Amino acid sequence: MSDINKRIAALSPEKQAQLLRQLRKKDTQAARPAITARPRTGDSAPLSFAQQRLWFLDRMEPGTPTYNMPAAVKLEGPLDVAALEQCFAELLRRHESLRTIFRDEEGHAVQVISPPRPCPVALHDLTSLPESTREQEALRLTREEQQKPFDLTRGPLLRATLLRLGEREHVLLLTMHHIVSDGWSMDVLVREMGLLYGALSRGEAPRLPEAPVQYADYALWQREWLQGAVLENQLKWWREQLADVTPVLELPTDRPRPSVQSFRGASRESLLPRALYEKLKALGQAQAMSPFMVLLTAWQTLLSRYSGQEDICVGTPISGRHQSELEGLIGFFVNTLVVRTRISPEASFQELLGRVKAATVGAYAHQDVPFEKLVEDLKPARNLSYSPLFQVMMNLEQAKPPRLEFPGLTLTPMPQADQVAKFDLELLFKEEPEGLRAVLVYSTDLFDAATAQRMLGHLRVLLESAAAHPERSLAEVTLLTDAERQQVLKGWNATGQEYARESSIAEEFSRQVEQRPDAVAVECGEEKLTYRQLDERANQLAHLLRSKGVGAEERVGLCLERSVELVVALVGIAKSGGAYVPLEADYPQARLEQMVSEVKPRVVVTRRALAEKLPVQGVECVLLEEVQAQLAQQPKHAP
Repeated sequence: MSDINKRIAALSPEKQAQLLRQLRKKDTQAARPAITARPRTGDSAPLSFAQQRLWFLDRMEPGTPTYNMPAAVKLEGPLDVAALEQCFAELLRRHESLRTIFRDEEGHAVQVISPPRPCPVALHDLTSLPESTREQEALRLTREEQQKPFDLTRGPLLRATLLRLGEREHVLLLTMHHIVSDGWSMDVLVREMGLLYGALSRGEAPRLPEAPVQYADYALWQREWLQGAVLENQLKWWREQLADVTPVLELPTDRPRPSVQSFRGASRESLLPRALYEKLKALGQAQAMSPFMVLLTAWQTLLSRYSGQEDICVGTPISGRHQSELEGLIGFFVNTLVVRTRISPEASFQELLGRVKAATVGAYAHQDVPFEKLVEDLKPARNLSYSPLFQVMMNLEQAKPPRLEFPGLTLTPMPQADQVAKFDLELLFKEEPEGLRAVLVYSTDLFDAATAQRMLGHLRVLLESAAAHPERSLAEVTLLTDAERQQVLKGWNATGQEYARESSIAEEFSRQVEQRPDAVAVECGEEKLTYRQLDERANQLAHLLRSKGVGAEERVGLCLERSVELVVALVGIAKSGGAYVPLEADYPQARLEQMVSEVKPRVVVTRRALAEKLPVQGVECVLLEEVQAQLAQQPKHAP
């Protein structure tokens, strides 16, 4: 490790993150022109590339709530509703994106900024209901609000709803459309709401600094800057990085993939202990890697093990706010990067860390290309049943989201009533004082809750193994939890069964024939045999084998493909008194020669195409397709 890498590795994760931000900022200042406020020639502006994609998706399926961004918080204490409404009115004044709508003008989508206006809060008073049903009704209204679609052409694209459960108990529901917001924006809104409400509830004028630019300024800047050589240079890297990418990650699912994604989802979570997280961070520091890269390495390893594929693409969000003037804006800035890693089972976890680091750093260096432009340029095969380029996401939240604080009120965030799964799987890690919380959002079209929980258990086992023995090959890393290991080694092997030990297989089969003669005994494709039919055909084969010298202690070679005839042969050999020896035509010749030499079969039951691959010179072969006439002449009763 070079001296500079050693110095970087010695830094705490927080210092490493700060250094990375400073390096990005320096690169940004050198490579990107500044964003400035533009004089407006009219009331409309172009869409950003990200907005353009959501506009297109909304035109394809109007009224879908898939891109709603809901939040719910319980407020306990004296609430000033008038101050709350003034708070939202001021937010709309400060942020043009919150009063923006979208229209089609001569075949081109534009964003239209409306003038500032009041923002009434819809109030639902539930105090007339019995206390025992208020929470249930609040949950119903929360779910209804989350699923209520937006009309992008009319707006507003921010809704505020207040549920009154009591004089000092309310639930505040906030919903924005993703086309005007993102996760960072929600944090900005939460922070400013607290400051505005605090001032307004005291009768003071808000004193927040005005934003230097607005989202429309950013959209204009992006359209002007990201074109020509700037765009082509970044796209060139992505074309090479994602050439011949595997279109779909074939994870084993509980149900077949539907023809069209419904985006219905749910989540499961697990808390990784602080001690384990510290070990993982130390593992990353040894190679000057961030905790995110270590966790991504483990996640891609798990996906590879589950799918059996060695070319794994995972999406990860990035804020897209390169310039400081964008940090305090509400708008849709987030971009999605694709991290592609080729995983070799013989490589160690430590080696894979280096590959993931190189892929991640390269993606960061070319993060300006909007995901929408990337898909447009690469033209991957499109299918409504899965997202292009990747179907699995991962992210790490290192900083705590800002708390919504209202003076005199106790606030408690409420979980979402319904969840949206835009991808097959989305893994979110959250740093907490107790450790690292892993939240797995999964598509309920594909997976059951038990499967998602089991996947989290396997991820923990993998992380523990990687932290303890990063030098081991990936093929050696176990995924089984202690409970699963117990089940595999003991539970599933507890197959003891009492049976009549003095009886033969042929005799036991005959009893089944007597008890269930007309029940289906074997089925392959369109062909079915009842127990009576199977018994008769097996008896005929047994008589034929007996005529060829097969009896007690004689071995019969058996080489057939999976078929009804294979089962007939197994039973027939048992009825003849002999023992079958399975021969696989695809075995190496040396192995087959050894088996035939040691077994010395009396005859071999097979077909001509398979017999040609077997070293059975000097051994009589019963070729089933050529002895049908002889079999038909044999008795149908047991020999």
